Amino acid sequence: MRVNTDNLWDKIWRDKHGNVVIWQTPNAFLIAWVVLTIISLFLNNTAANIFSWLGMLAIIIWAVLEMAKGVNYFRKALGGVVFILIVISIIHLA
Repeated sequence: MRVNTDNLWDKIWRDKHGNVVIWQTPNAFLIAWVVLTIISLFLNNTAANIFSWLGMLAIIIWAVLEMAKGVNYFRKALGGVVFILIVISIIHLA
């Protein structure tokens, strides 16, 4: 059954098939971010920094992909918020 997704409320929460999409199974970039971040917690100095930056790169890629190809406005906004928070974090670290 196809739901009419012409109104803004449906465009925020529903995909093109009419399914409400808030949470999706994590994709490779989210999994990479989690794994790399956890690994960086158990390392010291240079190795920890490398894994931390690789994790940050993975979450940036995830955020950009969500902004570009998110299934609804909520997912696109979520990618945008995460991207902005990461950029602020990078500026704060510099």
